[in-house]
Amino acid sequence: MTNRIPLFLAAALVLGGCDHSMTKQNRYSTYSAAALFGDGTEAQPLPVGVVAQGDLARAIESTKPPRADPQLLVRGRERYDIFCSPCHGLSGKGDGMIVHRGFPAPPSYHIPRLRAAPAQHFFDVITNGYGIMYSYAARVEPRDRWAIVAYIRALQESQNAKVADVPELGGKLP
Repeated sequence: MTNRIPLFLAAALVLGGCDHSMTKQNRYSTYSAAALFGDGTEAQPLPVGVVAQGDLARAIESTKPPRADPQLLVRGRERYDIFCSPCHGLSGKGDGMIVHRGFPAPPSYHIPRLRAAPAQHFFDVITNGYGIMYSYAARVEPRDRWAIVAYIRALQESQNAKVADVPELGGKLP
């Protein structure tokens, strides 16, 4: 019993010391002086590229799609190939490389439900995620999200196109 008294005393001292440092953290108050930083203040400027929550310009850009033009489609294809094709495949059929590796297949963009979906649906899914797809809001700028949506629409049209829709190509196809 006498051998245990120093052990209990040491444990009590160690545990007693933990409480103070865990409940009372040293911190700076808002706008207080801080010798840690070169300008002497605790409030530091935001790093380049930081977007404030509720940024109005981004919010407006998220609700107003840009005019579809060839440059937007080229940008959309580039962004789609980078961010979307690993799962959705290059043709949008949900047969990307990730699916071949055993992950669940996303729905094809060519099913009637997604062909009838408004463009805002695709933008919202890219922004917020859906099902097992995570959000790309931090990875893809709003204008690039709209470019991807425009490219998805082009994919949908291309998979259901008929030669009669483009008569000038009729003589060039075998």
